[in-house]
Amino acid sequence: MAKAFRASAGIMLAPAVTLIGVFVLLPMLLTVWLSFQDWSTQTPFSDAGFIGLGNFREIFGPTSVGRDFKTALLNTAIYTTLSVILILPLSVVFGLLVYQREVAGGTTLRTVLFSTYMVPMIAVALVWSKLYSPSEGPLNQLLGLVGIGPQPWLSSPRSALVSIVFLNVWQQVGYFTVLAIAGLTQIPGSLYEAATLDGANRREQFRFITLPLLRRTLLFSAVIAIINAVQVFEPVALITQGGPVGSTNVLTYHIRRVGIERAQGGLGSAMAVMLMLSLIVCVSALFAFVNRKDSSE
Repeated sequence: MAKAFRASAGIMLAPAVTLIGVFVLLPMLLTVWLSFQDWSTQTPFSDAGFIGLGNFREIFGPTSVGRDFKTALLNTAIYTTLSVILILPLSVVFGLLVYQREVAGGTTLRTVLFSTYMVPMIAVALVWSKLYSPSEGPLNQLLGLVGIGPQPWLSSPRSALVSIVFLNVWQQVGYFTVLAIAGLTQIPGSLYEAATLDGANRREQFRFITLPLLRRTLLFSAVIAIINAVQVFEPVALITQGGPVGSTNVLTYHIRRVGIERAQGGLGSAMAVMLMLSLIVCVSALFAFVNRKDSSE
């Protein structure tokens, strides 16, 4: 019986496992292999020559290649950090607004929030590029109504990356709001009833009941938000092209420029491997921090 179950399970899983292996694992292994090779994307794989850690030494070296890579890595880290810091609190706030039964229009608000996530990022980037327009953009026109001068938004190195972050938050927050609502539905209402009988106000209930019981949901949301943020590409490619002065040159866009436009496949692969390792380290550290906090309590 057990053997028949395993055989049937294996047959059902085989197509999915095969697709994952061909389209995910195989490209990952190929990228790792190419990161140790001197290879141009304009030549076949057979022309690749093994150079060991040469590509990694170059991307962390003092040359222009190293400086550009480290700048892109820093921009990606800033973009990811700001996105997560904004998305998680907003998703909890919106989730509470939607979940509270006494708030009118909760279903409509949920639909509006989630609909932003359904819009393709390409369309979002094009629309927001018009919103950020320095002359006829609606954002600067609204600021003018309250006496604030036009802002540079995408044309200033100080504000360009933050402007892309706002775009990402607007597009992503609806999805994470749905996740927050799912976490709120798992909290027993009896806990709030008991806390009310004990004299706890709304703020205390949120601090000692809602947040602790939402921890696992917020951990999952943080991991997904980090993964989504490090993969940012469309807004940079369509709006800023890494400018001004490299302030929005994130790693995914930089890898494309190096690996495809400059045909330096080995260097691009090494950068992709470092991006993957950075993501693994970041997510592992996040899990370790949460598990350590759980064990200490």
